[in-house]
Amino acid sequence: MTQRIGDSYTLSSESVSEGHPDKLADRISDAVLDLHLSRDPRARVACEVLVTQNHVCIAGETRSAALVDRDEIERLARRVIVDTGYDGFDPRFGAETARFDIHLQPQSSEIGSAVDGKQSAELQGAGDQGLMFGYATRETPELMPAPLTYAHGIVHELARRRKAGKVGWLRPDAKSQVSIRYVDGRPTEVMRVIVSTQ
Repeated sequence: MTQRIGDSYTLSSESVSEGHPDKLADRISDAVLDLHLSRDPRARVACEVLVTQNHVCIAGETRSAALVDRDEIERLARRVIVDTGYDGFDPRFGAETARFDIHLQPQSSEIGSAVDGKQSAELQGAGDQGLMFGYATRETPELMPAPLTYAHGIVHELARRRKAGKVGWLRPDAKSQVSIRYVDGRPTEVMRVIVSTQ
């Protein structure tokens, strides 16, 4: 979010922790992809995950020479949930109590035939038509905008302290937002820091 006033403006960025439902869903879908690729490096996996109160829905299409069954996907997802920190502290969501709906089916023949053209596999693909943009900047050593770098740093530190047992009441779900004032294109002042944690 950007708010411009004269030659100065405020840029805000947020970051979510590994226990945030969006990030947890990404971690589960990444694990499903990694499992397929570990058995078939040429596997194709389009996997979406929804996480809500004590319910995990895994859906999509796969194409792989390897056999991966529903029970294995569920066990894998439960391990990811435990590794993330949902180890039974919250009756509303946990690895042992979550219900699963798994709807992974074979990739459609139309997508397969469109991707299996004459070009090499490295030059082809099928996926979302989403638009992403970004840029490198010298504002931080990571070459990322300062608000984003600092927001990420906050949630990483929360996770580090939680896993180290240094703050006993911290739980996995958290979010941070950092707003920085820029003057002539340079960050000059931290205007606001918001941290919410479970």
